[in-house]
Parts: sequence; structure tokens; C-alpha cells
Amino acid sequence: MRLMRVGEHGNVKPVVLHHDGTMRDISGLVGDLSGNALSLETMDAIRNSDLDHLPVLPADSRVECCLADVPNFHCIGLNYAKHAKETGAEPPNEPILFWKATSALSGPYDPITVPKESDKLDYEVELGVIIGRECSYITEAEALDYVTGYCTINDISERTFQIARGGLWGKGKSAPGFGPCGPQIVTKDEAGDISDLRVTTKVNGEIRQDSNTSDMIFSVPFIISYMSRFMKLRVGDVIATGTPEGVAMGMTPPGWLVPGDIVEVEVGTLGAQRSEILAADA
Repeated sequence: MRLMRVGEHGNVKPVVLHHDGTMRDISGLVGDLSGNALSLETMDAIRNSDLDHLPVLPADSRVECCLADVPNFHCIGLNYAKHAKETGAEPPNEPILFWKATSALSGPYDPITVPKESDKLDYEVELGVIIGRECSYITEAEALDYVTGYCTINDISERTFQIARGGLWGKGKSAPGFGPCGPQIVTKDEAGDISDLRVTTKVNGEIRQDSNTSDMIFSVPFIISYMSRFMKLRVGDVIATGTPEGVAMGMTPPGWLVPGDIVEVEVGTLGAQRSEILAADA
């Protein structure tokens, strides 16, 4: 299945893309796409519903973030071999875990406003994983049994905040608008082989990132199993699994995002985003 959230602010509805191409309102079934509404059991209930008789929403409806909220916004750092090399870092021996504020969630076509005091704004296209069943201490072999689906994520980063200001990476990852997700949640049965998905970023039409999830150092099943040794993963948690080479920080000279830039990111079968960079609020 492919799930989305559409509508104007204050009137956003969760929808499933029907086989006839229409968007069917599932708010009566799930409320909204967050927490337990993203469980594997809820996905089965949607599949088994009579979608033909659910309300149809207009095809030109505004597309919102595919996740209404998340319990945790987990992230994996330096998880592509060529990206680690471009940053001058040694490939990690174990996954690097960090977190974005959940308030960073935003829509796939929303503008991204430069934060005050920002001077090094960067993009990071990533495969997002959505947890569908609470888990702790699970094996790598069973990890995907706990996944509801996948989405495209742009892990927007402010490198001065992240690196030069000390402390944890999250302060450079968490400004409002720094977590565009979507446009769709794609369930496992439709996502294809997640270990072989093309991941790309364009800035003003120029290809900056063009790689494949096959370059991941740690696979999605390994990441989920590894994380479950240190914390309980909750239904509705999202994991951004790392970005490939080609980030602005790795260019010579660095290709930082500036107001007026158009950033487009895409992950294989999961859909594309398009965001305009806006100047900092006065």
C-alpha cells in the first residue's frame, strides 16, 4: 500500500492510494498516521477494508508530511562508505546513533527556512524506515518483520550548529522544517528491494547525490536489530538510515544551500520531494 496525508493546514486527512488511482480518506479507520495507527495490525485492517466505498479526496489536494507525528526521530550517521570517505572520517565499526527533534517533521513540498545565525546549510537524502511493532533485542533475521514501511527523508543539516557549536549532532539537525518526510509511506510489499534503491539529490537541477542503498555500511535489518539492543523501538518511530556522498560539506568549495535554491531528493520507489530554501525570518 501507499499512504499519504493531504489537505490544507488544520484539515489534513490520511489517505490510501486506491488501485484506481484515487485517494481514499481513511481517517474513519485510523484517525491520523501516527503512533499505533502505523502498526502492522492497522495496516492489515486497512488492506481488509472496503476501500471502494471510502470518500474520495480531490486529486490536487495539498500533500502534507506523511507522518502526523513520531514518538522518536532516530538517525544513523556516516552509514554510506563513500560519504564517510568524503568527510575524512573512518568508516564506523558500529552504527552512529543520533536524534532529530520530532518538531523538525515537515512536508515533502514545504519550504525550508534558513535558521537565524546559519551559514552552512546542507541536504541529506535518506531512506526512512517506519517501525510497526514494538521491539527489543530482536535478531537481524527477524528485524524486517517489525517494519510497517518506508519513506523518503531529507535530513537537513546546519553544519556549524552540528560541528562547531559542541555537544550532540541533534542541534544542527532539528530546526523547524529540517525533517521533510514523504510524500508517501510505502509498505514493505510495494517498496521493492530496499538494499538496492537509487538515492538522489538535485540542487537547482544539478545532481549532487547519486548513489544506491547498496553502499550502506550497515543494512536496515542490522540497524534495527542493533538499535533494539539499546532501546525499545516504538510503533511509529522513524529511522533515517544515513546519506550517500555528495553533500554540500564534501564539495570543493562547499555548496551550501542559500535562499532561492530548489532542493529535490528521491529514494527509489518511495517518491520525490521538492523544497525551496527561504531566507531566515527577520
